[in-house]
Amino acid sequence: MKAMLLAAGRGERLRPLTDSVPKALVPVLGKPLIAWHLERLARAGFRDVVVNVAYLGAKIEAALGDGRRFGLSLAYSRELEPLETAGGIATALPLLGAGPFLLVNADIYCEYDFARLRTVALDARAGHLVLVPNPAHRPNGDFSLEAGLVRGAAPRRYTYAGLAVLSPRMVDGVKAGTKAPLAPLLYAAADRGELSGEAYEGLWQDVGTAARLAELESLLKDRE
Repeated sequence: MKAMLLAAGRGERLRPLTDSVPKALVPVLGKPLIAWHLERLARAGFRDVVVNVAYLGAKIEAALGDGRRFGLSLAYSRELEPLETAGGIATALPLLGAGPFLLVNADIYCEYDFARLRTVALDARAGHLVLVPNPAHRPNGDFSLEAGLVRGAAPRRYTYAGLAVLSPRMVDGVKAGTKAPLAPLLYAAADRGELSGEAYEGLWQDVGTAARLAELESLLKDRE
């Protein structure tokens, strides 16, 4: 199974830090956020990883290179401007191939064991989502979880963790090179009963703001 890291975003809420540093390279305890993911992917047995880049993408490529120092082979899906998640996936499909792939948002910190997702069999489903209990900044959540199936119906006790195994057909109808969000496609698939899921209770943090970045670093320092 290949993996895709979403790293094309601008990181507006992390400005001014992201005025000169792409969000994926924002340091967490001195290590670029994306490097935490790459190290975990390698330990989990992944070898081929696609990274989509747009804003300051050349800096990401310069920092990560071909991935050999992580024990990985990296390929880059270059976007002239950020295409949002579904648009980015559709554009990267020639690099991802025809099979299911692991999707990871580069702007999260997560200690989930990626190896568990390498054996997920989608069968007729469009995807398998990892969900987390609703964080304080998203109290209304995204989904509910019923007998292993992801649903959009209330009460939405869980938030999408930015971690999933997806079938390429999830972005059927999205043209490469066009902007398209993933969320509406996930909700539609959930309504059709085409998404399985699981809840993750371990350390997870959306590093979308300076405050949440500081909170994460404080948590990690306390464990040293």
